[in-house]
Amino acid sequence: MSWPSETHGLRLCRRGRKETVKKLHVDIWSDVVCPWCAIGKRRFEIALAGFARRDAVEVLWRSFELDPTAPAFADGDAPSRLARKFGRPREQMISMMHQVEETAARDGVLLDLVHASNANTFDAHRVIHLGAKRGVQEAVNARILRGFLAEREPVGDRDVLVRLASQAGLDAEEVRATLANDSFAAEVREDEKLAHTLGIRGVPFYLFGGVLGVSGAQPADVFTRALQQAWERTPQSATTTSPKGSS
Repeated sequence: MSWPSETHGLRLCRRGRKETVKKLHVDIWSDVVCPWCAIGKRRFEIALAGFARRDAVEVLWRSFELDPTAPAFADGDAPSRLARKFGRPREQMISMMHQVEETAARDGVLLDLVHASNANTFDAHRVIHLGAKRGVQEAVNARILRGFLAEREPVGDRDVLVRLASQAGLDAEEVRATLANDSFAAEVREDEKLAHTLGIRGVPFYLFGGVLGVSGAQPADVFTRALQQAWERTPQSATTTSPKGSS
């Protein structure tokens, strides 16, 4: 799947030299209650670690709500809720959850899906956008993802989000203030609108350099090929002459 290319960043160099800087931007649509997003995240990380140009890759986590109608709190356990939602026996849902847990474990990802609480993730996505603004988006996203999927944290609870986000490097009072108003609500909706425009109907979804889309928790070698292909298709940024002493 191909998409229009996007603008790439430019870094000024020292001593007035001209320097051409090339960056590869990877946009990842994900939800913090999505087990396949956690599995895909690990596989993408493996691919990125082995990518020769990994220092030139910039990752942006984008918002996607699997269930925008979910309440912040819900009664009953996860297998029962999903059994009602999909019209399947509870035992079948438990078996399916265990299969996903086993798949994740083979990639070194710990999941506890059977005991996970239900959650509306809109506020979580707002906090992840705050993390992007403060330069710790990766850590905030990972902490909330792990909290829900492995530690039974009710991430629809704002106090829980404050605690998890502060553990990932955000200021607790700033998180609390963000959640008390509508900060970053527009950014979350913009991410979801863009996903709709691009035809994204499920997550995880990866957009490499604005030119190559990959859907699902693919094996690491698929992400490796996507990184290389997108890098080859990414145009070189224009050159610039920086003032002496700038960086």
